Amino acid sequence: MSYPLSREVIEAAFIAACHAELRALKPGNVHIHGAGHDMDVSHFERAASAAAPFIADTAYGVGGRILGAVSASMAAAGCNTNLGIVLLTAPLAVAAGAPEGPANLRERLRRVLDGLDLADADQAFRAIVLANPAGLGGAQDGDVSQPPTMTLGAAMALAADRDRIARAYVTGFDDIFSFALPELYAARRIAQNDAMAVTALHMGLLAAFPDSHIARKHGPAAAAAVQKEAQALRPLWAPVPRSETWEALLDLDRSLKARGLNPGTTADFVVATVFADRLIRPRATPGHS
Repeated sequence: MSYPLSREVIEAAFIAACHAELRALKPGNVHIHGAGHDMDVSHFERAASAAAPFIADTAYGVGGRILGAVSASMAAAGCNTNLGIVLLTAPLAVAAGAPEGPANLRERLRRVLDGLDLADADQAFRAIVLANPAGLGGAQDGDVSQPPTMTLGAAMALAADRDRIARAYVTGFDDIFSFALPELYAARRIAQNDAMAVTALHMGLLAAFPDSHIARKHGPAAAAAVQKEAQALRPLWAPVPRSETWEALLDLDRSLKARGLNPGTTADFVVATVFADRLIRPRATPGHS
């Protein structure tokens, strides 16, 4: 892959990743097989289209892209659909479009994360307050409702032990590069179609990590319980789901939604993983999977 990628390629990759996530059955989340949590696919499609130009806009850094994308998404969808997606994809987009840097996306990303400053924190904090995610609460240090006194990287480090997205900023997105991308590639080699490979990725992430969104809203015990459910159902989705296991995964989807359990952070990582893959290996046709 030759970097930098153009604004057009990055924007197309973002929209394609969002659509790929919506086409896959992801138990507990919104997708084409089932609405939930007072949202449906159209909310996410509108938000993706609104956010994409800001995610790819080379005139802005990480914080500016986060604020622009979240503001546009909220206006288009009328609710918070993609704060986590934007927080994860903005640094990847900046890395892919940077005029100078290593040939490797992961190393380019490290440079971006190392360069985050107070302005990035101010813009990201404003975006988070605007989106008002469930269970946000407050904090003695790094409180997003107050003007920042530290860089965005330092603020994320304070939350890294309780939030998987914050942890990604500290680890150089290790969950994506070391776990999620290999999971996706392995699933694609044998899946009936790309949507089933993305389902396998979602379930793999859900089984590997307690979901931060569930933990914020319902507590760590609830997140751990959902993780154990995903692990117990491994025969249904590992190495990939099959047509004969589809109904059982739909049952899990309905059960999680009936209990109000939304593994939103897991879905955010699904989008970011597919986006990273498309930045590493752009498609000739944006919508092709």
